Amino acid sequence: MSNFPIAVLASGTGSNLQAILDTVHCHDGIEVVAVGSDIAAAPALERARRAGVATAAFPLADHDGDRVARDTALADWLQERGARLVALAGYMRLLTPQFLARFPLGVVNVHPALLPAFPGLRAVEQALAHGVRVFGVTVHFVDEGVDTGPIILQRAVELPRARDADEVFEQIHAIEHELLPEAIRLIARGAVTLDPDNPRRVLLG
Repeated sequence: MSNFPIAVLASGTGSNLQAILDTVHCHDGIEVVAVGSDIAAAPALERARRAGVATAAFPLADHDGDRVARDTALADWLQERGARLVALAGYMRLLTPQFLARFPLGVVNVHPALLPAFPGLRAVEQALAHGVRVFGVTVHFVDEGVDTGPIILQRAVELPRARDADEVFEQIHAIEHELLPEAIRLIARGAVTLDPDNPRRVLLG
């Protein structure tokens, strides 16, 4: 029995999920107990099944386009499996406030930019369009805004000659695969708290 069960949500290939399965699953009391997706055919679900992790898909169409109903069913399923933390690993849907209320300060996301710069979709393309020379990755708590939650970890990489998104992603995917598992480890051991004097600031220790 794990003492820190987590869930992962993913919409795509699941490379960040695989990093979690490879580096934190069944280590230090952490166990991935559920992997969910909004896409029934997402390759991430097959990665989870190969690892013996419970999977389920929650397409919006199955809930008549009702995001609240879909997220309620998703939250029910995750809580039935005991998840204490939900990691978004390339999950391409905004979660409703009703879902977030079920996991207070218990949802984390990995974003391919140095927030608060370039939030939302196509962050790398946004950065390239602005001509930046430093790119990066942010892991943050999820709140009701778009990539506005308190920042847990960040790492920058200088790519002054980058010209296209594929080139940038090739560099930052490796960073994502390190930072998201590291944030999970920190949270699992109680090393992440909000600063009582500034709820936007995370204290690590």
